Parts: sequence; structure tokens; C-alpha cells
Amino acid sequence: MDNFTQLMNRIGLPRLAAMATVAVLMLGFFAFLVMRAQTPNLAPLYTGLSLEDSSSIISELQTLNVPYELRGEGDTILVPRDQITTLRMTLAGSGLPQRGQVGYEIFDQQSTLGATSFVQNINNVRALEGELARTINSLTRIKSARVHLVLPERELFRRERKDPSASIVLSVRGELSSSEIRAIQHMVASAIEGMTPSHVAVVDDQGNLLASGSGDEGEGALSGQSAERRLNYENRLRTRVEDMLSNIVGVGRARVEVSAEIDFNRSTTTQETFDPESQVVRSSQIRETENLTAGANGQVTVANELPGASANGGAGGTEQGTSTEEVTNYEISKTTQTAVTEAGQVKRLSVAVVVDGTYVEDGAGNVTYTPRSAEDVTQILTLVRSAVGYSETRGDSVEVVNLQFAERPELATPGTDASGGLFDFTRDDLMNGAQMAVTLLIALALVFFVMRPLLKKVLTPEIKPLSLPPAAEVGHQGVLGPNGQIITAPPEEPRDKTPAWVSNAKSMGETQLQTLKMVGELVEENPKQAGLIVRDWLGSAA
Repeated sequence: MDNFTQLMNRIGLPRLAAMATVAVLMLGFFAFLVMRAQTPNLAPLYTGLSLEDSSSIISELQTLNVPYELRGEGDTILVPRDQITTLRMTLAGSGLPQRGQVGYEIFDQQSTLGATSFVQNINNVRALEGELARTINSLTRIKSARVHLVLPERELFRRERKDPSASIVLSVRGELSSSEIRAIQHMVASAIEGMTPSHVAVVDDQGNLLASGSGDEGEGALSGQSAERRLNYENRLRTRVEDMLSNIVGVGRARVEVSAEIDFNRSTTTQETFDPESQVVRSSQIRETENLTAGANGQVTVANELPGASANGGAGGTEQGTSTEEVTNYEISKTTQTAVTEAGQVKRLSVAVVVDGTYVEDGAGNVTYTPRSAEDVTQILTLVRSAVGYSETRGDSVEVVNLQFAERPELATPGTDASGGLFDFTRDDLMNGAQMAVTLLIALALVFFVMRPLLKKVLTPEIKPLSLPPAAEVGHQGVLGPNGQIITAPPEEPRDKTPAWVSNAKSMGETQLQTLKMVGELVEENPKQAGLIVRDWLGSAA
């Protein structure tokens, strides 16, 4: 107990207060680190929820004793990141979230006993609308969707029937292409009996008409398909040429534009050709006829009735003749050709290519632009023509020009590479890294600037000032040394009146100063070894 009291007295009240304050701060800081480490890392479970879905999901989370946090206006729910998949599966088993739509589960929630056919038909329409909306919401570019169906009933004793129709309101991310709009139309039309895609109207949340659904979109749809096919063809050629040139002139050092004139007319041509030189006898027929004619005996003829004719002048006359008839049929060779020209044939192609020059950097950091030679431009032109399928008879045009770009390579914005890399961190990774860095800096500051000086000062014993005895007791023949012994001094040299212990302390201080300077120079020359030594000191102190 006496030793403890002496230790407390030696340390002093101010030092004890400082040590207690630092201890409390250190305990609080490490308690914060422990609590921060035990706090789960939250991530969005669902976003863009309706208030009904948020309320139902929160009730389920409270039942499962899962910590959660609401963001926004209650449309975003955050849960521990490691439980997201399990919670989504559990909520999906409960039919959540419903996204504000009611599906076929409406028939499970209601009793069919006593329900009229009108109520059942309304429930059927609601179930179809909800299921279609859920299917559309599963698309990547769709945030939310509402579907309205019109299913006309066929009246009795009436042959005519109105076609069903649908209207869809979409909330999208970005802008939908014409192919995506047609895909939604066909999907909805295929789910409803008797509905055609031309009777499906699509509108976005900004009020823009994406598809009219008037039923007479045949020509408009065809023209839209033609424009899309032409655009896809141009983009495919442009991407092919840019990928090829990026390996030659560098990434982003070439710009390519393609304009294609495509014939979307479909034609069928039938041609028959007869070759008169290639004739073959098909059939031959020969017919011979022999004629024999005798004179009239006692018959009245025109010759007998002529004036001056004898009564039997023509008697006894005979005529005889032979005729031959030959019929030959020939088969002439015939060639029939039917040519079908499908739509999408390229009529003319125009390609414009702009390539940047080269940049040479000198030792001073200055960049000099050098245009490409005519030989390089000619080689690039040959490659581009081969890549796009250049045809001179078709009238294609390919131009390659070397111009300096406004943005130099070293001035490109970093981090614009779309391909993922080692250092592509997410926002959560950056926030966690920043928290860890700040925590490490605070801990090092506390250790080096607070704890270490305080402990060094506390553990270093106090040096009591030496009290010199009176000159009468020591005498004129000696001085008091640092250990209390009397050092005799020759009486003939009384010039230096400085005590010996002061001179010794001064020499020791100079020695320590030289040592510190030497250590500083060694640290500057070998920083890595000095860091390892300091790390070993910290490990041994801990």
C-alpha cells in the first residue's frame, strides 16, 4: 500500500487525470469500433415499393426478427446484406411484394360460394391484368407497369365480335427501343385469346405514345422494322471497323460513321427461255392417199349437155392419183427461271473514317502531334474497304481522313473504361474503405501522439536537482561531481568556474544530439528498414 501511495505521489495528480482521460477516450473509441463492426452492413432489399407492399414487408420482417431500415418515403427497405437472398425467397413464398397488383391469388382469397358470374368475370380480368403487369415488371428496363384489358363479350345470336384490346402504362429506365415495345405488345397479345399486337397501346410515364394500338399499324410497323434493321446493320459495321482500328491506332483514336441505303422491296421474277437450236423430234406421221376416178355411163353430166357434145362423149374416161402427207412434231428445249429477291439488299454503302495522328513525348513532358503518313492512310483505307465489303459497281464510298482530335490521349477522363478491372470498386466498397482508413488514422494518432508520450513520461523517473554543499564544507581544493563525490582540482587553475557535473551533462547532451542526428540520417537512407524496426517496437510494446 505504501508503494502504491508512493507511486501515486510520484506520478502526480495532473498525470493521473490525463491518464484517466486518455483511458476513457481509448475505451470509448474501441467500443465504437466494436459496435461498428457488429452493426450489420445494410443493403436495399426492394426499391420503388408502394405503401401497401412496404407495410406488408415490414410486418413480415418484424415477425422474422430481422433488423431493417426505411429510406426515402418508405419505398426502399434496407436489410443486412448477407440475408437478402434468403429474405427475398421467404417473402416470395408469401406473395410479396405484390407491386400493387393482384394476380391469380385473388381466387384463393375469396370464396366462390355465392359469387355471381359478373363478379367472377371481374376477378378474372383483374387477375389477368395483375399477372401481365408482374410479367412486364420482370423486364430489366421496366420499373413499373399497369395493364388495362378490354375483353368484349359476344352477344347471343350475333355473328360479329369485337376484338379485345389492351392499354399499358410503363415507367421505364432510360428509353425503350422499338423492338422492346413490339416485344411487350406481342407478349400481351399472346396471353389474351383473339388479341392482336396492333390492338395493344403502350404509353410511358411521361405521356409519350410508344404504340397507338389503333389496329392499322401495318405500314407503320413495317417502316419501323425497316429503320431498325438499317440501324442495326450500320451499327454492326461501325463496331466491326472501330474494333479493328483500335488495335492499330489505339482505343478511342478512330471514329467511324456508316450510312447504308437498303432496298426493302421484295420481288419475284419468272423467265422462260426457248432454244431453237436444241430441237428434238418428238413424233413423226406419214399418210399416203391413192385416188381413182372412172367416166360416167349414160349419166347426165354437164359435159353431155353442152352444145355440140356427143351423147356419150365422156364415156369410158378414167382418172388416177396418189398423195403422200408427212407430219413431224419437234420438241424445243425450254428453260424456266424464278428469281426471288428478298428485302434487305444493300443498294449503296457510305463509310467515313477519321483517325487521329501519333503523339510523341519528349523528356520535359511536352507532347508533339505528328500526322500519319499517306501510306498509313492508304493501308487503313484498304482494310476498311475489305471489312465493310466495298463494291465499286454498287457505287459504294469509303473515305479515310487523318485529323487531330480535340482531346489528346493523356487528357482522357480516367475511369471511363467500360470493361471491369481489378480496381472497379462499388460505392459500398469505397465507403467501407474510407471508414477503415479513418479508423486506422485515428488509432495511430492516439498511439503515437497521446499514449506513447504519456507512458514514456510516466515511466521515466524524475531527476531531483542536485544541491551543492557550501563552499566552506567542500573547500577550495575540490568540486562536487554528479554522483555526489568530491573531485579535487588543482589549485593552480582556477580559471574555469563551471562545475564539473555541468560540463559532464553538456558533453552527454552533445553525444545524444550526435546520436539522434546519426539515427535521423540512417532513417532517411533506409526508410523501409526503419519502418520494420518501429513495427517491431510497437509489437513488443503491445
